[in-house]
Amino acid sequence: MKGLAAGIGVVFLSPILIAGTGMMLASSADAVQSSGSFSSCLSDIDSDKVAEQVTKILDGASGKDVHVEGLDLPAEQVPNAQTIVATGLSLDVPKEGQTIALATAMQESRLRNLAYGDRDSLGLFQQRPSQGWGSAEQIRDPTYASEQFYKHLLKVSGWQQMTVTQAAQAVQKSGLPDAYAQWEKLATALQGAIAKSFPGGGGADGKDTDQDKQSAMTGCAPGQDGSGFGRIPEGSVPKGYSIPKDADPKARKAITWAMQQLGTLYQWGGSCTNSHGPDPMGRCDCSSLMQQAYAHTGITLTRTTYTQVNEGKAISPAHLKPGDLIFSRGTDARPEHVGMYMGEGLVIEAPRTTKPVRITPIKDWTILAARRVL
Repeated sequence: MKGLAAGIGVVFLSPILIAGTGMMLASSADAVQSSGSFSSCLSDIDSDKVAEQVTKILDGASGKDVHVEGLDLPAEQVPNAQTIVATGLSLDVPKEGQTIALATAMQESRLRNLAYGDRDSLGLFQQRPSQGWGSAEQIRDPTYASEQFYKHLLKVSGWQQMTVTQAAQAVQKSGLPDAYAQWEKLATALQGAIAKSFPGGGGADGKDTDQDKQSAMTGCAPGQDGSGFGRIPEGSVPKGYSIPKDADPKARKAITWAMQQLGTLYQWGGSCTNSHGPDPMGRCDCSSLMQQAYAHTGITLTRTTYTQVNEGKAISPAHLKPGDLIFSRGTDARPEHVGMYMGEGLVIEAPRTTKPVRITPIKDWTILAARRVL
């Protein structure tokens, strides 16, 4: 999901085939989604069957072997849908908002991270750099794009009383304002199936309550989940924090080294060998920060989040100790993000493109797995 496809600089006037419908590459994303033929075939979707098939993909089944009604490229579309739901959960957006976001992305891009669109439209939601949605690189980051959609949605007065179409249109201002409705049932089925894959995510609102997060993810009582530090400025150490005295010496050394990288910008694929230097590739991504922090203690970790989730031994998120690795986004078998628990309800991480290495409260994490590497 992090790889950026090359942008398309020349507009062709010949039709191409996208999602089974002949379309013009030069047309807008709205026009790409304009076919009314989908309304009838999606109105009678078997939600239980969709949930069953989506769950198979989330559990690691190949998209080639699983058919999801309404999705023609499930191996690509389901992970993008999962990112949209996970972002909604992290922002405490109710399930209705997550459903609106999914329906919007299905209408705008068919849940694909497109490198093209009408004029300068890009990504899952066909957001435009020229309209203030962010840079092209940011918009092609599914997490960033999802966050931007939700932030705009939450600013719409009374959005929770609106239909999916009304709420989506209030954000997107589409030339085809009635087109979002056709995706509502599929979006609802996707949200329900995906939310259940996260700890506590299948609640009545499609998101964790505060108590669910504390017990299911960390075992921390209120005030011990990092919330007591208040807002933590990015790149800084929260006032009053110190590495717990009973922390393993190697964990203490790893945390100290990681803290020395605070404020340096994230670089996907960066080695984290010179995060303060001029070469961007010397900066840290999430897994290289973990790798290099422990390398300075004499412990060798593999390079990627996908492999680090198999390092050391599995532990319960309710019994974290300083130095433990915690994983989020994606699935428990194939997570897409990793951070290091620092004790006192805090985590140090290299979050994503345009963001610096930072410390965040563990209450903001949806933990899929935890590993102890000492």
